Amino acid sequence: MRQATLEIEAELGRSLPDDFHTQVYAEIFRLFAASLEAIPHIDEALAAIALPVCVASSGPPEKIRASLNRVGLYDQFAPNIFSASQVKRGKPAPDLFLFAAEQMQAAPAQCLVIEDSIPGVTGAVAAGMTVLGFHGGSHCPPGHGDTLRAAGAIMTFEDMRQLPDLIGQVEAN
Repeated sequence: MRQATLEIEAELGRSLPDDFHTQVYAEIFRLFAASLEAIPHIDEALAAIALPVCVASSGPPEKIRASLNRVGLYDQFAPNIFSASQVKRGKPAPDLFLFAAEQMQAAPAQCLVIEDSIPGVTGAVAAGMTVLGFHGGSHCPPGHGDTLRAAGAIMTFEDMRQLPDLIGQVEAN
């Protein structure tokens, strides 16, 4: 949000209102409540994964909580939900991923990150973690899988039903 605010202000050539963040998040929460849906098949993918899992998101805790609650996944991850607000630098810096690994008591080299963003892939790779790039979300443009691979994802996928098998392939190597 900080970076987006700076970019908007630079483009407009003026400062945004002091309550800009409050306005944006109020609108985001309104839209989430009305229309946010889980990625198809995420429930069955999570059920098939026998490893500890967590969320490491760039969003503020309130947004993460609202999103996960809306799609019925909060209890799947709690209390292992980490926000960039808990570290000095967010994605693409490795800080959030390193913090999440520490909290999960896992060595970074043993962590597998599922990411759909270039800053996320970049940050996870910088943290010394293996990354699978997910490009099946409605927000992912055509060719996004190639972009994620170029950023450092070792494999990409577009259907959450593929995830358990991909994890098995990574574990086997």
